[in-house]
Amino acid sequence: MNKKYIFISDIHLGLQQKEIEKEKERKLVKLLNFAAENCNELFIVGDLFDYWFEYRRVYQKGYFRTLTALQDLTEAGVKVNYIIGNHDFMHRNFFEDEIGVELFHDGIERELNGKKFFIAHGDGLVVNDTGYNILKKIMRNKMLQTLYSLIHPDFGVALASNTSKTSRDYTTKKDYGLFDGLFDAAKLKIDNGYDFVLFGHLHKRIFEHYKNGAYINLGSWLDAPCYGIFNEKFEIVNWN
Repeated sequence: MNKKYIFISDIHLGLQQKEIEKEKERKLVKLLNFAAENCNELFIVGDLFDYWFEYRRVYQKGYFRTLTALQDLTEAGVKVNYIIGNHDFMHRNFFEDEIGVELFHDGIERELNGKKFFIAHGDGLVVNDTGYNILKKIMRNKMLQTLYSLIHPDFGVALASNTSKTSRDYTTKKDYGLFDGLFDAAKLKIDNGYDFVLFGHLHKRIFEHYKNGAYINLGSWLDAPCYGIFNEKFEIVNWN
């Protein structure tokens, strides 16, 4: 019997006004509870948070309901994979040690129900995004992160929030060109034998067939909350 897999991306918890965030988190928690009963494995494809900075002994305020729902999910026996995005990359060991979520800093290859998947957030995979790739190496440098952690959390989290906004504005305004972008990256993967290539990052819901494979982008919860589900086929489902 085929297993069921659920995929979510680009929720950006913490981005919007307080009342909007409450409603967004309420919908997310309901989806996580739904996943506990309706899938074998969950993939978070980056940017669950609009920013995340985890100190050695401190993690940022808020998101209690989301963190609890994720722990309930893992304790129910559902494997949770969390691919780090360009906004929520500063994790230490809290998610893995306390919640039981497996973290990935780069894309992952998985065989699901006999189909070969490549799953990544998508940042840094666009051919002409040299500037971002340099920034990514700087931001994810462990020595620099350790130095940053010496800043008091009240200032450190505020700075992380502002940096996140700058990154989001850059991504939104960037012109990737007509014949470039994540679809081109997906084509290369499909040419190398992948059946499905799944990204987030662009905040655009996309399902494009190419040769014997498909490129999928889950869009963003800033516009229309949704999830991907794969059993015998892949579908993107609105979550209302």
